[in-house]
Amino acid sequence: MAHAVTRPREPFEVAGGKLRVHQIPSASDNLIWLVEATDGSEVAAVDGPEAGSVLEYCERQKLTLTAIINTHTHFDHIGINQDLDRRGMLSSLRVVGPKPVAKDVPGINEEVDEGDTVTFGGVEGKVMLTEGHIDGHVSYLFRDALFCGDTLFAGGCGYLFDGPPEKMFRSLSRLAELDGDTWVCCAHEYTQDNLKFAWSVEPDNEDLAGRIREVWALRKEGGCTVPSKIRDEVSTNPFMRFGSDTVKKKVTEAWPGRDLVEPKDIFAATRALKDRKDYREMPDSELPLD
Repeated sequence: MAHAVTRPREPFEVAGGKLRVHQIPSASDNLIWLVEATDGSEVAAVDGPEAGSVLEYCERQKLTLTAIINTHTHFDHIGINQDLDRRGMLSSLRVVGPKPVAKDVPGINEEVDEGDTVTFGGVEGKVMLTEGHIDGHVSYLFRDALFCGDTLFAGGCGYLFDGPPEKMFRSLSRLAELDGDTWVCCAHEYTQDNLKFAWSVEPDNEDLAGRIREVWALRKEGGCTVPSKIRDEVSTNPFMRFGSDTVKKKVTEAWPGRDLVEPKDIFAATRALKDRKDYREMPDSELPLD
């Protein structure tokens, strides 16, 4: 199956130039992040469904994989660990992963949890417990680069497989407080679908209208819309906009009888509305593409 992205993002530097981030498309819509210490000391892959694309990329770029960093234990995130294990390569690598579910992370030898730090390439990364999508999910913040797995997406958030909604609400609320220039390196190219839903609940958001036009133009050329910035998410992502009067009004109309006063309740109802998938019946002609 062809990948959704045919033109991956060019590598970019973060953490004051100490780290270089590469994007590797995998499976049909996964995005594996390869983090290179620019001093040449370490190269880590963040999650992934398989290892072949990473090993091929490293060979082309003359890089040597030294570490795996896992955010959570869904198969398309630890598949890379399993694949490397089958190839006899996992045991020689540094494998960082969430302590609460360590037993389910193949090859883990560095267990981390909320408040811990991960030092990589001389940069201290902050570990944040960001549950809601799945129990034990963690995100890693290396100064101005956030590797958030399936918690926060460009324009959306992950399904609540374990939940409850309040956990995801707390996780996203924390991420919304990060510096606006922080790169959001999530694990999938889902942005068009997410923004279509966003427009269905906030059609008066001019920032969202502009983002939709940019995203549709980029995707038409096969480009990748990820990473975004935290400021983009705060201004256009409906799961971070539970304070918007329009979002509250639209969601309340969709769930008559629900008591939607508290922000956490508005978030829960918004997530439930997206899961209902009504918005997918909306034609692109109703989007602000002109």
